Amino acid sequence: MIILKSTRDALLSPLQAVSGIVERRHTLPILSNVLLEKKGEHLTLLATDIEIQITTKREHVGGEGDGAVTVAAKKLQDILRSLPESAEIVLDLEDKRLLVKAGRSRFNLQTLPADDFPRMVIAEGEEKTLTVTQKDFRYLIGKTQYAMASQDVRYYLNGLMLMVDGQELRCVATDSHRLAYNSMAIEADLPRQEMILPRKTVLELNRLLTDSEDPLKISVGGNQIRFEFGDTVLVSKLIDGKFPDYERVIPAELVNHMVADRQALHAAMSRVAILTNDKFHGVRVILDNNTLKIIAANAEQEEAQEEIEVRYDGAPLDVGFNVTYLLDVFNNLTGDEIGWSFNDANSSALITVPGNERFKYVVMPMRI
Repeated sequence: MIILKSTRDALLSPLQAVSGIVERRHTLPILSNVLLEKKGEHLTLLATDIEIQITTKREHVGGEGDGAVTVAAKKLQDILRSLPESAEIVLDLEDKRLLVKAGRSRFNLQTLPADDFPRMVIAEGEEKTLTVTQKDFRYLIGKTQYAMASQDVRYYLNGLMLMVDGQELRCVATDSHRLAYNSMAIEADLPRQEMILPRKTVLELNRLLTDSEDPLKISVGGNQIRFEFGDTVLVSKLIDGKFPDYERVIPAELVNHMVADRQALHAAMSRVAILTNDKFHGVRVILDNNTLKIIAANAEQEEAQEEIEVRYDGAPLDVGFNVTYLLDVFNNLTGDEIGWSFNDANSSALITVPGNERFKYVVMPMRI
């Protein structure tokens, strides 16, 4: 019998940190569980889906006895969420059942043996490590992750390429229709190395990291990468593949340049998107003499048109784009202005943030 005593929030917070990777229905039932391991006043929670493993700790928990058990992660999380914030929680393991008690509430949950819980084998050997702030790394991946592919047969596109090169850390994501690039300086000098993080790993990091100056330690060894921050450790396998040569995709010389108010452009594009074709989501972008027109039409012969003032004195242009790809980047950018550069209606366009040389977004045109 193991009795664990804790407050509702002290138990819910670490559980939420690890349970994001847990699937409710899994071919291996125990992978729907979270491992709870108590030693003295220390509680460790661990979850895995075989490809990713997240571990976090909670100190100063009460209760009698030591031991470990696995229980349905989502069910325990839903139970704790439904209880009052100030509730005192008792977890009582008896006869392969976990009794969750809070006030007059009782929940009897099925468990599976902790010895059967699969743990990732941590790669041994020499590791490359670097430390950045959580805020900087979250900003780095946040400005690129939306360009990752989803369920593409080219598996290496279903993730984010992370590259260390000397004193720089770069992030690149592409689904072959658009590409997002971002970089940051690091206090290290490392040999060039490319790694492809799985999509799920990237999304979990973006969820778990905070906009704080707290340190994030990144270690790479073999086919694994490990992120350590606070009381949490996330270990992930890397995607084995060759990422596209992003440097060839980013256009070097563009002749037509536009600068627009970010909020005005975002708002106009969002309104026009309402009447785009449900399948292709195409909009026409028409530029001429400091004026930008955005036009959309759909199969019901409905039409939307917006016009805003911009800074543009290049050649007249009429280009088609998938508005979803444009809104994805506008939703994730900050700053007062957006730069948009073109050659012609048939070549890729480059979106930047004036004053920020580290961010680039390339989007291919479409025929409308």
